[in-house]
Amino acid sequence: MKNKLWLFLIVLTLIFYGIAGFHFLTGWHPLIMMIIAMFLGLATISIAYGLISLINKKFRKIPAKYIVPVISTIVGLFILKLVGFGWPVLIFLTVTALGISCCSILFCFLKKKSTLSAIILGIFIVVIGLVFFVFINQGSDPFEKELSLAFSPKQNSNLDDLQLENPAVLGPYQVKQFTYGSGKDVQRKEYAEGATYITNSVNGKWLIPDWKGKKKKWRERYWEFGHENFPLNGRVYMPEGKGTFPLVLIVHGNHNMIDYSDDGYGYLGSLFASRGFITVSVDENFLNGHWSGDFRGKEMPARAWLLLKHLEQWQSWNSDKNHELANKVDMNNIMLVGHSRGGEAVSIAAAYNKLPYFPDNAKERFDFNFHIKGVVAIAPTDYRYHRKIRLKNLNFLSIQGSYDSDEVSFWGMRAYRRLTYNDTISRFKSGVYIHHANHGQFNSTWGNSDFGAPSKWLLNLAPLLEEKQQQEAAKVFISAFAEATLKNNQEYTAIFKNAAFAKQWLPKEQYLTHFESSDFKTITDFEEDININTARDSTKLQSKNLALWREENLSTRDKNSQENNAVVLGWDKKDSLKTNKIGSYEISLSEKHKSFFKKRLFLQFALGAGNHAWLNSNKINKEENVKQDESKRKVPQLDFNIQLTDEQGQTSSIKISDFKEIPKPLKTRFTKFEFLDKEMIGEDWEVQLQTYHLSLKAFTDKNVNLNLEDIRTITFLFDETPYGVLVLDEIGLSPK
Repeated sequence: MKNKLWLFLIVLTLIFYGIAGFHFLTGWHPLIMMIIAMFLGLATISIAYGLISLINKKFRKIPAKYIVPVISTIVGLFILKLVGFGWPVLIFLTVTALGISCCSILFCFLKKKSTLSAIILGIFIVVIGLVFFVFINQGSDPFEKELSLAFSPKQNSNLDDLQLENPAVLGPYQVKQFTYGSGKDVQRKEYAEGATYITNSVNGKWLIPDWKGKKKKWRERYWEFGHENFPLNGRVYMPEGKGTFPLVLIVHGNHNMIDYSDDGYGYLGSLFASRGFITVSVDENFLNGHWSGDFRGKEMPARAWLLLKHLEQWQSWNSDKNHELANKVDMNNIMLVGHSRGGEAVSIAAAYNKLPYFPDNAKERFDFNFHIKGVVAIAPTDYRYHRKIRLKNLNFLSIQGSYDSDEVSFWGMRAYRRLTYNDTISRFKSGVYIHHANHGQFNSTWGNSDFGAPSKWLLNLAPLLEEKQQQEAAKVFISAFAEATLKNNQEYTAIFKNAAFAKQWLPKEQYLTHFESSDFKTITDFEEDININTARDSTKLQSKNLALWREENLSTRDKNSQENNAVVLGWDKKDSLKTNKIGSYEISLSEKHKSFFKKRLFLQFALGAGNHAWLNSNKINKEENVKQDESKRKVPQLDFNIQLTDEQGQTSSIKISDFKEIPKPLKTRFTKFEFLDKEMIGEDWEVQLQTYHLSLKAFTDKNVNLNLEDIRTITFLFDETPYGVLVLDEIGLSPK
């Protein structure tokens, strides 16, 4: 019996090692890794047995046969925690303790069968079963009822006047697919013997000096090339037909380097090519993370530089009269699209494009100067590269999902706000926040889990959009951006002002959109100083009967900075003042700002719901009394009027919901446990603004005597909702 128990424990230990090895990606087949891991487990058992045997020579009290498998398992778990186990310590230790306890009780039961041991074993089996159920369960949406009260983008009658074709529908061109590459890639046949066109390698040693140590050793062993001979590999979607076509490069983000990411954007490549854009999904997998190490952002210059080297290759083919791709590309119309770290890389590439030297090492000379007209950043990072990129004079779009557990905040809006315009060419920038979209499903090979095993078992997947829905939304917005940027179909900018224009094409969901044209004139963006009564150019700010008024830097859910100042306004008819007077926030315009109304057709500002519990606290952190107040009072559906007054005292006001509803805070639960969200992610929501684009004609329709060329004040009248908090920013005027 004792030998059977010994064998049973050994088998359990080896199974544990085998499961761990199966999930440990190295490029070898998972079954091979499982066998290797089981041999490592056997070696660990042997070493542990030898050590305990030596100890037993003196003490002779330790049952070596039975304690060795337990020690071996603990050693294995410790190694896993060090090299690849992403769980928080508390969960890791709890699950480990449960597993060891269950095995110990099972062992005791098999050794000495009794009623008590059977009962204890049964209890543990139930507990383990519940834990297992939690891990395999998809989770739930704890905010479903609350969110069901939220409004989708409002469809106004005037939206029907604009006739738009769905930009996500396949176009008239047949699509040809092929690859180009080094011709000798040992791991990727499509870039070796499967490549239609052969490219020369490029030397990136100055771009990624961190290519060293074990990261260099194991990468070069796998790829059989290093940073001095990076390949230019691309997966091409080509529209068939005569003529030149705009060029779109798409680049993936950071993923396991041997779980190739470049074929995950075929849904975009096929769509773009059918609509007349040559599209290339660029392979940069050799820069991605691996068990031997992650460059932690030090590879960002190389990611960006490689995109520009691909453009260089296309320029060479395009100008070579003897090449099959000669004159196929309109090199004056280029767009870069990036996902995750690739989303940060495309901004870096656009900035590098105009430089004479690599800013981190002038030994690398730049000579690019391509006509990059647009940049699209999908769920991007904005902190990996040590430099803050400030783009100028191009079109920009960033898309983010609220359930992105990899990039939990809308970092793309930081790049959006740093982008400036200083020439006379008409351009625009936009941001789109998609509720219930995650990180991975923007790539069709990454799946719905933003973490790898075993951490993915903690993720709450139930609230997510289906992959097809998320990609359909991406196609609508990115294709509309491409049409406006590369084909000058400016009517598509409408869906970035109000997603209701695309309501019939998009999955039914909440969409927050930002839009700003290059000729937008700012009245105030609250970045000037710390005086809450003043704005730029002598404009005055004043409030009346408000319970809350402050300017602050908005934070992300994990207490980082959104790099954006805004004003927080709160009103409550039942506050300590016991007043029923209407709360208001008034902007008294300077002479310069009054002149903006002469050539502008729209009043524009960014707006979002705040937390009504802030009315009871000067701190944004949720204290106990704030939590209690929040539970007693319902989340209000906010609405208010905005009023224009001219120098003659003529007024006209419009209810904001006549243009677009104000969504309630979009709350999220990333993991299956609330306490884990607090530990791993942060708060269950963060302030997310969206642009409101109000036609000035709507004001004069209500009062024909209002003189738009002599407006004195803009007033926000909080008269539609008894209490609430709003966050307001970027107030100004736009011609379109």
